[in-house]
Amino acid sequence: MSGGLLVAGTTSDAGKSVVTAGICRWLARRGVKVAPFKAQNMSLNSYVTREGAEIGRAQAMQAAAARVEPSALMNPVLLKPGGDRSSQVILMGRPVGEMSARGYHGGRQEALLGTVVDCLERLRSTYDAVICEGAGSPAEINLRRTDIVNMGIARAARFPVVVVGDIDRGGVFASFFGTTALLSAEDQALVAGYLVNKFRGDVSLLEPGLEMLREITGRPTYGVLPFAHGLGIDEEDGLRVSLRGAVRESVIAPPHGEDVLRVAVCAVPLMSNFTDVDALAAEPGVVVRFVDRAEELADADLVVVPGTRGTVGALAWLRERGLADALARRAAEGLPILGVCGGYQVLGEHIEDEVESRAGHVDGLGLLPLRVRFDREKTLARPVGEALGAPVEGYEIHHGVADVRGGEPFFTNGRGRALDGCRAGAVWGTHWHGSLESDAFRRRFLTEVARAAGRRFVPAPDTRFAELREEQLDRLGDLIEEHADTGALLRLIESGAPSGLPFIAPGAPGARV
Repeated sequence: MSGGLLVAGTTSDAGKSVVTAGICRWLARRGVKVAPFKAQNMSLNSYVTREGAEIGRAQAMQAAAARVEPSALMNPVLLKPGGDRSSQVILMGRPVGEMSARGYHGGRQEALLGTVVDCLERLRSTYDAVICEGAGSPAEINLRRTDIVNMGIARAARFPVVVVGDIDRGGVFASFFGTTALLSAEDQALVAGYLVNKFRGDVSLLEPGLEMLREITGRPTYGVLPFAHGLGIDEEDGLRVSLRGAVRESVIAPPHGEDVLRVAVCAVPLMSNFTDVDALAAEPGVVVRFVDRAEELADADLVVVPGTRGTVGALAWLRERGLADALARRAAEGLPILGVCGGYQVLGEHIEDEVESRAGHVDGLGLLPLRVRFDREKTLARPVGEALGAPVEGYEIHHGVADVRGGEPFFTNGRGRALDGCRAGAVWGTHWHGSLESDAFRRRFLTEVARAAGRRFVPAPDTRFAELREEQLDRLGDLIEEHADTGALLRLIESGAPSGLPFIAPGAPGARV
């Protein structure tokens, strides 16, 4: 088998990431050597590969679905928003600068087409199949000229395209037709058909509409995927925690001890890698919620200040909303707080930032004895160590360099030498993302939290985060295998789009592509 497929969507959040991961898992279970690919991703949730490259977390999880090691080849361009108008551009896993949306779409994006095509071809030379994920909608006609992630990459690779539509939002038939009709004839020739996502109810009631869609577009629908809670893999952005939903809805388990443990996550601006708390929510009896008001911390047993792409801006936000004062009161009362990456930095005494915000010297919250200086070089690492007497591993993505001047070490090398982070009373902080996925460390940390919070909570002894994630990825594979026309999908992947697909008027207005 050799070939590929582009999974496009009628809108953002139509389900492209989920469908791509599901197809990867389904193919991997068939013995197909498959890789995911997204030419360009815009996300604040990222991951560090073993070679030290930064890519989108969604692509890392799709690689896990494919049962292969993630690589920078799978996401050559990553955009990390720093505000409404600019983003940090990550090229082949390394930051190459900040750029405005106008500057990026005005020429830089188009210049990257050769790079992303080269990455795709390198994957195709190694894998039996490559499943590409698009971004937004392929019918964004204002951006088509510089597109490198939707029809631009499909045209370059001659890959067939399946368009996913979220029927739960309504208007899915109009979205399918309109998406196709706004493409040029050359682009439409690659649009092989559609996939309905998040359907509720009796599929037989939908079938007349699917037949009419086929009549007016000449294209089949390759499946109707049912609405199912908790099927999302690591999100690109937003305030949904994928695994939390899956575990909460699929495993109804009481607390292992007498009490539940309540975790409040401060929803700071430009929040990044909020997936760090998925592992907490996987524990029976742990309730995780995002908060943005000081009063919502009152009943929390643990407050998490997560990562952020705007550390100084997050500090100002915490102060404006009274959350900074609430955190200070918690620390004084010995109630647990955990800061991760940017959240760790805001808990320190001082920040010197001439890189991210260019704000210069800024006072931190003063809850941990550290000073932070932003370096132009970004730290990208996959560290391993020990904490609370248990092995722990994670990944680092940060410009801030911490100078710890007191407290107790948090993560060590197992022989007492501090590696990262510190602890002062019931306040902990670390740059390491993903550390809570280490099961033994997570249990010991939650035991410490429960003791400090005065809760009779006991972590379950058998919660294994990696196994839960595998179960979730298998559910995605099941979704494709049970509800999609897998035979037709295989033919598309092997042979490309069928010839003679009809043109749907009017096509792209004034297109020269």
